[in-house]
Amino acid sequence: MAHDAAGRLAAETALAMLDALFEQSPIGLHLLDTALRVVRVNTATPAMRGMAADELTGRPAREVYDMVDADVEALLNEVLDTGVPVLGRIVRARIDGDPRNYEVTALRLHSPHGQVLGVAVAVVDVTARERARARADVLDAVRRGVGLTLDPTVTGEEFVTAVVPAFADVAVVEVVDSVIRGSDPPLAPLPPGTPLMRTAFGSSTHPPQPPWVGDVCGLPAPTPFTQALADLRPRVVPLDAAAPWLSVDPARAETIRSTQAHSLLVVPLALRDAALGLVSLYRAGQSPAFDAGDQELAVELAAHTALCIDNARRYSREHTVAATVQRQLLPRRPETHAWLEAAYLSLTGANPGAWYDTIALSSARTALVVGNVSGHGLNAAATMGQLRTAVRSLATFDLPPEELLARMHGTAGQLAAERAGLPLADPLRREALTADCVYAVHDPLTGTCTLATAGGLTPLVVRPDATVAVPATTAGPRLGTAQDAPFAACEVEVPDGSVLVFTSDPVLTSYLAAVSGPLPLAPDFRDRTLQDLCDALVYALPADLGMSDAAVLVARTRSFPPERYAAWQLDSDPAAVAVARRRTRERLAAWDVDDETADDTLLIISELVTNAVRYGSPPIELRLILDRSLTCEVRDAGSASPHLRHAGAAEEGGRGLFIAAQLAQAWGTRYAAPGKTIWTEQTLPPVP
Repeated sequence: MAHDAAGRLAAETALAMLDALFEQSPIGLHLLDTALRVVRVNTATPAMRGMAADELTGRPAREVYDMVDADVEALLNEVLDTGVPVLGRIVRARIDGDPRNYEVTALRLHSPHGQVLGVAVAVVDVTARERARARADVLDAVRRGVGLTLDPTVTGEEFVTAVVPAFADVAVVEVVDSVIRGSDPPLAPLPPGTPLMRTAFGSSTHPPQPPWVGDVCGLPAPTPFTQALADLRPRVVPLDAAAPWLSVDPARAETIRSTQAHSLLVVPLALRDAALGLVSLYRAGQSPAFDAGDQELAVELAAHTALCIDNARRYSREHTVAATVQRQLLPRRPETHAWLEAAYLSLTGANPGAWYDTIALSSARTALVVGNVSGHGLNAAATMGQLRTAVRSLATFDLPPEELLARMHGTAGQLAAERAGLPLADPLRREALTADCVYAVHDPLTGTCTLATAGGLTPLVVRPDATVAVPATTAGPRLGTAQDAPFAACEVEVPDGSVLVFTSDPVLTSYLAAVSGPLPLAPDFRDRTLQDLCDALVYALPADLGMSDAAVLVARTRSFPPERYAAWQLDSDPAAVAVARRRTRERLAAWDVDDETADDTLLIISELVTNAVRYGSPPIELRLILDRSLTCEVRDAGSASPHLRHAGAAEEGGRGLFIAAQLAQAWGTRYAAPGKTIWTEQTLPPVP
């Protein structure tokens, strides 16, 4: 009897516990029989299909549960058939039209003898938790996916991709037009009619890109949109067809009707009391209306997006300023050179540190320069201007390419040292100053090009037969680095009609020089215009080449006509002056040079040859070059450098070079092993 009493007590305890569980547990409990009819529910069970808990007993599960994204009957049948429990499955349901989220656990019930009795279902309302998690996912998606580029229009597209359909059914981003172009955002409230650009539109039910994306227009007032831009406060607005503000903006009202939106959340894109634009979020169809939690999240999303747009705006403004500075510092078109036709090309225009140049030198020669400064923005453009000016200044001294780059290396090192000495708070102090550069000199009289490189830049030579050659140059260190290796020059033959291609990007150079690249495959290099050749190069570049912006200089060589050039070897004897004058007079007469210019030339020749005989070393050579100007050259093997003197009234000498300088437009000294060359240039009168 004691055993029976204990059994009855245990049964009564179990029933009491079961009753307490069904009457007091905060978790919804459902007992279903093998036909999936409701046997018992507890008081915590939410109302299903508008019915109270006591009305559910005896009803089939398919009539009780209004699930959105799960077949409950199939789910429970699977538990009955397999005995495998369902643990913590999240399903969505509608209670009186209100979407809810539930965490469902289903277990098969057995008698002590193993007979299947039905299914026990535990349901927990996790709507608030799931909404919080969904909002956190949206916020994380916006933080990870918005602001990947420095383009304000792309930023809007990234925002729309992140919030549709996870947070809204429709999203529209509009940005103040002047902000798109880099101007400072205006302070709120915005003046009436301020133009905004619709940069992005996204919808889960509407065409992804309606025609008005990209339009710039002012917002009609008053509407929730203009009010949000006036006080920079978000608004949740129920969309009622009778709302009076819809008639103010018929185009937007038509879009709202076409998407069947019923709830609007409008949030300003703002930073420090300044308005950058507007985000409009809509929910349509069966989606719930926006609530206070949604508004709070939208404010965070808009704040992050506004910061990204402002960063893009600042970059756009800096890039615009840097590009303007670069345009002012670079030549608009190549200088005219009779024996070297040149064309400039800038790819993508995103690197203000890249430069190109052509410089007219003495004796019909031309210097070609391409370089690239490290860094970005305005600082790179300013440094580029400094280095370009330094190259042009050094070029006037007729330095050989290797010596010019050595001096540029020192100049860049000084600029780098100045940058390193900036205050610690200056961000420019942390940017290294280095530069790549290639400097070449084309001599049409010899048909050669002498070049030297600093860094990884190497020019390409396309022969008249369309074969591509890469000069075997020994690259020196990048300008401005701590390396102090010597620079070396190499000489390349460039026959008449050869094309020289200089680029500021090694990746582009490698692609152009490849066997399957555009240079080896392009025909008619000799006869095609350089502009046509530049266009062909651009068309041939693949999108995935992986290069940065590049400055490109393309030049075609021409040989110097032999009839416009004369050279004579002279003896190291005072009598050589008379010989030089006679031969010069004969040659100038054959060239129909006017008498005044010829007389000046004879006097210049007399002084230069006299100095070479008196102070120089044999052999002595006299050269005359008839180009756009008349060039006189006297070459000797001596290394002594002449100096311009201003002789006193009582002195009998020291006036020769001074006289030559007065009669010539320009003069200078050029050194080449062995010896030096003194040259003068005289302007020729225009041909009548």
